[in-house]
Amino acid sequence: MSEMRDVVIVGGGLVGGLTALLLAQGGVQATVLDAAPILDQNRVLAVANPRVLALSQASIHLLKTVNVWEQIARLMPYTGMQVWNKNGYGEINFGHASEHIPSAEQWLGAMVEPSLLNLAVQQEMLAQVHDYRTQVQVVRVERGVDCWIIQLADGTELKTRLLIGADGANSFVREQAFIDLDVLDYQQAGLTCAIKTVQPHHHVARQLFLDTGPLAFLPMASLRPEENKHWISIVWTLPDDYADEYAALDDQAFTQLLTRESQHMLGEVLAATSRAKFPLKARAAKQYVQDGLALIGDAAHVIHPLAGQGVNIGCLDAAVLCDVLLHDRKRGVWAHEQSLKRYEHSRKSQNEAMMHAMSAIGWVERSDFFPWVWARNTALKLVENQSVLKDAFMQQANGLNALQSTRYAL
Repeated sequence: MSEMRDVVIVGGGLVGGLTALLLAQGGVQATVLDAAPILDQNRVLAVANPRVLALSQASIHLLKTVNVWEQIARLMPYTGMQVWNKNGYGEINFGHASEHIPSAEQWLGAMVEPSLLNLAVQQEMLAQVHDYRTQVQVVRVERGVDCWIIQLADGTELKTRLLIGADGANSFVREQAFIDLDVLDYQQAGLTCAIKTVQPHHHVARQLFLDTGPLAFLPMASLRPEENKHWISIVWTLPDDYADEYAALDDQAFTQLLTRESQHMLGEVLAATSRAKFPLKARAAKQYVQDGLALIGDAAHVIHPLAGQGVNIGCLDAAVLCDVLLHDRKRGVWAHEQSLKRYEHSRKSQNEAMMHAMSAIGWVERSDFFPWVWARNTALKLVENQSVLKDAFMQQANGLNALQSTRYAL
C-alpha cells in the first residue's frame, strides 16, 4: 500500500517549483515529480539563451520570498518601456531610460533567461523540498476514493489528497482529469533570437507594432559584461508564412531585414544568433480545479506573448493557490473544495481577461480600418498624456495588486 501524501506537484519548472517552495516555507512538504534531469550548472551558465522572460515586480518579490532570486546568475533590469505603432502618430512611454546600472528602486522588472531561472529554482528545491524527483515520467492519473492515484513509468504508485498540475501547455494531468480546453489559433508564430545592436538599449524594453504583428526588443544580459548594453532578445510575432520565410534567411539578410523593419530603433543590427520559432495559440482550461486537483501556470492558461505576462500570471497562480492552502492548514483542513474554488474564482477571471485583452490589442494594432486606426492613435495619445491612466496600466503590469489579499502582499 502506498503512503498517502498531502500534495503531489507534477511539473518542476518555474511555477511548479515556486509552488513547492512557497508550501515548504509554510510548513507543507510536497512531492515534486519533474520530467527534467538535474541541470549541469557549468553548462547552463556557459550558454546564453536567446529568449528571456520579462519578470514583473510581483514575480521578483515571490522569488525573493523563497530565496531563488539571489541564485540567478545573470539578469538585466529594465527601467523603461516604449510602445508605438509603425503607421501611427502616438506612443506610450513608461518609466525612463538609464545609461548606468539602475538601483533596484528604479526597476520596472527584469529580463531573465529561462535556463538560468530553471537552474536557480531547481537548486533551491534540492535544498528545501525533501521529496523532489527528477527524470520522472507520469503514465497514468486517476481519481481514487478521496485521493488521486499517480502511476509512474517505473511502476511506482503514489496517492495524494491534492494533485497540482504544473506540467505545461500540453498538460498530462489536465488530459487525464478530462478537463476541456478552449484553443484560439492565431495563425501566427513567434520568431525569437538574440541580436547585437550598434546603439545601447539603456534598460528600455521596446515594442513596435508592424503590419505583420508586434516586434519586441528586450534588453538581455550578455556572457561578456562589457557588451551588456548592446544585446537584445527579440520576439517577433508574424503570420505563419512570414515566420517560415524569415527563419530561413541567412544571417546577413536577416539582420538587414530586422534593421529596416525595426525602423533603426537601435541603429544597425550587427549580429543575430540562435533563431527559433514557435506557434502562437491561446489556451484556456474550462476548469482550474476539481475535487482534490488544481491546475496552475500553462497547464491552466496560455496567452499571447504580446505583453510578456504569461510567466507572471503563472507565478500569481502559485501565490494565490498556496495562500488558500496554507489558510486551510491553519484551520485544520486541507485542500477543501471551497478553498480550491476560491483559487479558481480569483485567478480564472483575471487570466481570461488578460487573454482576451491581448487578443483584442493584437487585432486592433494590425487593422488598417480607418476608424480603428484613429481610435488606436487617440488612445495612445490619451494614455501617454494622462498620468492616472499610465499608473493604472503599470499597476496591472507589475502584478502587485493581485497579491494584496494574500500573505505575500508587498
